[in-house]
Amino acid sequence: MSLKVFLQVVEIQTKLASLFPFAVGILFSIAYFNQFQLGYTILFFIGMVVFDMATTAINNYMDFKKAKSEVYKYEENIIGSSGIAPKLVRNMIFGMLAFSAVIGIFLTIQTGWLFLVMGGICCFIGIFYTFGPIPLSRMPLGEVFSGFTMGLGIFAMTIYLNVQESRPFYLVLDWRQGTFALNGSIWAVLTIIWASLPMVFTIANIMLANNLRDLDTDIENHRYTLVYYIGRKQGVILFQLLMLACYAVILIGLPFGVYHWPILAVFLSLPVVWKNLQLFKEELPHPKSFGYSIKNLMVFNGSYLLGLLLTIILKKI
Repeated sequence: MSLKVFLQVVEIQTKLASLFPFAVGILFSIAYFNQFQLGYTILFFIGMVVFDMATTAINNYMDFKKAKSEVYKYEENIIGSSGIAPKLVRNMIFGMLAFSAVIGIFLTIQTGWLFLVMGGICCFIGIFYTFGPIPLSRMPLGEVFSGFTMGLGIFAMTIYLNVQESRPFYLVLDWRQGTFALNGSIWAVLTIIWASLPMVFTIANIMLANNLRDLDTDIENHRYTLVYYIGRKQGVILFQLLMLACYAVILIGLPFGVYHWPILAVFLSLPVVWKNLQLFKEELPHPKSFGYSIKNLMVFNGSYLLGLLLTIILKKI
């Protein structure tokens, strides 16, 4: 398998969806909690990217195995069109999952059991998102699972690794007495959840845009996603509302202390995002339409990072 084919199997261009929650998590840890752990952050980044590549490879592998259309199987799916052996892809998936598991176990030993719980939940959803008799991606809740697993899960795990003093949440296990205690701050947890919502929405929109574009193909291959049930028209409205809700999250969070005023830099992205929403509606279901969801994710979350960076700089002055 050539490097080019490997990168297509793992769809390396889609990894932005996981990089933004990670990057925002780092800056939010510094801006809100004033803490940062370089070593844990680097290790988590490596494990996260490798696991993300594994789940994408599982998606392509299962789509190849379950495809009802011969045209899709051998002309559109990268495994069939490139002529690589499905067994090779399967072994590659197992290797990437094992590598990610080793990093996860090490970080659990270093930082506590809660990392294993959070990571386990995210890994379970990530794997069964496309694997099994009824993958989550083929169900109406695909957008919910992808949005919260990556937008909230990666974000919360990044903060957990970086905030080692006065932790917002921590799990204590006593194996001798058979007891456990989940400790933390309700307000800190609510703050983390609220700050994750823009990433939850933008990542869910990638899945939604993909399903809006591929509705006809999905029906042909027996994939009944949310768009199948609500229709393209309502799906487009939901796509627009989720994107605009990101700005509402910022405005509401500001007076409650989730953010400082430099976060208003996110509104610099609004004209571009609004234009992309209109172009998306016009282009659908052309394959080009999907690109606008990626552009919106990059533009909004890029401005989100800018707002947090300006907050950090302001606090240092």
